[in-house]
Amino acid sequence: MSIFERYLTVWVGLAMIAGVVIGQGAPWLVQAIAATEVANVNLVVAVLIWAMVYPMMVGVDFGAIAGVARQPKGLVVTLVVNWLIKPFTMALLAVLFFDHVFAPLIAPEDAAQYTAGLILLGAAPCTAMVFVWSQLTKGDATYTLVQVSVNDLVMVVAFAPIVAFLLGVTELSVPWQTLLLATGLYVVLPLGAGLITRRKLGSKAAIDAFSAGVKPWSVVGLIATVAILFGLQGEMILAKPSVILLIAVPIIIQSYGIFALAYGAAFALKVPHRIAAPCALIGTSNFFELAVAVAISLFGLNSGAALATVVGVLVEVPVMLSLVAFANRTRAHFPETEA
Repeated sequence: MSIFERYLTVWVGLAMIAGVVIGQGAPWLVQAIAATEVANVNLVVAVLIWAMVYPMMVGVDFGAIAGVARQPKGLVVTLVVNWLIKPFTMALLAVLFFDHVFAPLIAPEDAAQYTAGLILLGAAPCTAMVFVWSQLTKGDATYTLVQVSVNDLVMVVAFAPIVAFLLGVTELSVPWQTLLLATGLYVVLPLGAGLITRRKLGSKAAIDAFSAGVKPWSVVGLIATVAILFGLQGEMILAKPSVILLIAVPIIIQSYGIFALAYGAAFALKVPHRIAAPCALIGTSNFFELAVAVAISLFGLNSGAALATVVGVLVEVPVMLSLVAFANRTRAHFPETEA
């Protein structure tokens, strides 16, 4: 892991503090950024989100998908957990905590926003950081690439309907036009741009070199977006700092629960560890860049939904590193080859 990836939680935490300070000291600046909105898309944030997402999409190689037929179990576990289980358990936990457990502590309108943010996190499985988690667990790099590529294909068609369904079930308004626009802007177009870039670059060496060059911009985009969000949320956070902890609780429970489910299923199916570890970590980790972008598009820069997705970023790295350590300690319990 690079220093930015290893200490991502630190950078995000510093960006949160910087955002609050700037929001209180120079509110005109964050308000000017918030005003750059066209058709529910904030132009400044859109550029930052593309800086986050595009480098990841360059790494997606659909040409590797054909090789998965030799070992399909890991991919089946990934798809079932990511698309048939994870979004719904996240929504369930969000409703349980914000509508019931934390109800005395949070206003109903804020609770609805936090629920929406967690639904967006739960419906977006990891695209980029999973390559880091795979490497740390000595995972099969090619198979991990296949898993991510297939996930991205499913995301193009499944993300918007699942989000719309779960928001509707939780009685939140579903602006379909904005949701589809956000999905196209932050999933379909970056994915297409990534594929075109790969084709233009040609060789794997050229693709790897290009990816390494643009990857730092992903972190820059994330940190700048977090700072803007917390600049707008500063007054509320200073008034109720405990809200960050309350939002983190269901995210942490979801993360460990989904990992246990996917890792346990891979163990029961006798999936080799080099495939089992990444397939469990993909579902546990989130495509938080997409979640942040769609939350902003649907509910606004200063919404509770956007805040909830950013808390997901803060929680992710320490949780994932603890699961990587667990996966490495349990390597010996998995077979070397698929049964």
